[in-house]
Amino acid sequence: MNGDMRPNILIFMTDQEQAQVCEPGHPCRTPHADRLAAEGIQFRQAYTPSAHCCPSRATFMTGLYPSRHGVWNNVLNSSAFHTGINPGIPMFSEVLRAAGYELAYAGKWHVSGVEHPRDRGWNQYFSTCLPGDFHGVRWADWQRTMRQFDRKTPRRRGELIQPGIRRYPLYGTRSPDPQCDPFDPGDLRKVQAGIHALRDLAAQEKPWCLFVGIDAPHDPFILPAHYARMYDPADVDLPPNFHDDLSDKPCVYQRMRRFWDQLGEDETREAIAHYWGACTMADDLLGMILDALDQTGQAENTLVIFLADHGEAAGAHGLFMKGFAAFEECYRVPCIMRWQRGILQPGRVVDEFITLADFAPTLVELAGAAAQPASGRSLLPFLHGEQPANWPGEVCSQFNGIELYFSQRFVRTRDWMYVYNGSDTDELYNLRSDPQCLHNLANDDRCAEVIQDLCTRMWHKAQAENDCILYTLSVSPPYGP
Repeated sequence: MNGDMRPNILIFMTDQEQAQVCEPGHPCRTPHADRLAAEGIQFRQAYTPSAHCCPSRATFMTGLYPSRHGVWNNVLNSSAFHTGINPGIPMFSEVLRAAGYELAYAGKWHVSGVEHPRDRGWNQYFSTCLPGDFHGVRWADWQRTMRQFDRKTPRRRGELIQPGIRRYPLYGTRSPDPQCDPFDPGDLRKVQAGIHALRDLAAQEKPWCLFVGIDAPHDPFILPAHYARMYDPADVDLPPNFHDDLSDKPCVYQRMRRFWDQLGEDETREAIAHYWGACTMADDLLGMILDALDQTGQAENTLVIFLADHGEAAGAHGLFMKGFAAFEECYRVPCIMRWQRGILQPGRVVDEFITLADFAPTLVELAGAAAQPASGRSLLPFLHGEQPANWPGEVCSQFNGIELYFSQRFVRTRDWMYVYNGSDTDELYNLRSDPQCLHNLANDDRCAEVIQDLCTRMWHKAQAENDCILYTLSVSPPYGP
């Protein structure tokens, strides 16, 4: 039992879950997230600085934007800019351990290709995406695939063909596994390890922090039958911006759209139905962890944080996955916090902009430790029902590409979003009149003052973060006066 009055901390992170699925009225069912929101606070404007696993997770762990922690893309393949965090950068886990917390890690890591969770203060129960893993296609894999690649076989339902490379099934139904049904075996194992860790933590005297990270609802959406059949594609409405042909947007968006157009409308509905099934499966796994926490008797003084590393397009603008497209389906993430002993007026919704960089400062302050350098700020005032002074009125991104490189930054306010694409067409959207981002106004002379204001905000943030984007401006300046 924790005899220290400081709260325990339970973090449950999903992978590639868009914020929309956890909002009231959405067809996707997330009863456990709904329960957390009713008992805590839901942050409706939570953003990742980069719609990619590794930089977003590194930001969560360090409180720093990519330009400061050094992780820009996938650390587990040969296209990585850096395979690990910059030297001398602490993670909140190290600060918590030094402050007397006991820590445990179960699930997806994908923060560093040279360090394990145990190197950063965690007791490692079961983890994936660790140093030594490889994400990507090796030439030996490609040669093996080519020997099996039948160019004459028609494309199967739900399958995408990458010419000369592979066939990629976006969604489908898993073979039954009686030992794991109705869950995905890998994610069930992560959660079971997390429950084991939770019981160990609850039995000792120190305050504790547990991280549980699952892969769901990351693509491919190949699910056990229970979840694969949960949503009827006939009941799925296409996203309101699905028919955007992207002709006024960057060419790389158009290229992605042509790839996903292989699916057609019916298959897109099927893919979305499977994605929702994956989100509900993730929510049921969250429920398992919450039930285990209740059984320890320590729920009252445990801060529970539920969030995702980044979102998923899920058919928005005709796209799937994440990456180059700077749309909110990919960047806005679900974020709910519950702390029965510490949150005033539970059931509230906070609409201020927050980012994954705000969590490390929050947890460090909770632990009573000295503040560390951070790109974000502590969220504790929101938990206490207070409005922090001078809270940012905008959110900015830092994206240098995925396995393919592409310099992109955006700044988003309540009314506008401006996107700087270093080697392609810039974007400007009036979010009040065009919330679906259908009409790019970047070349509309009537918007020159708006662009000037947004660019100024964006470059002030870039300066504060010592962003390497500065060196591209002389070659590819942003649009505007």
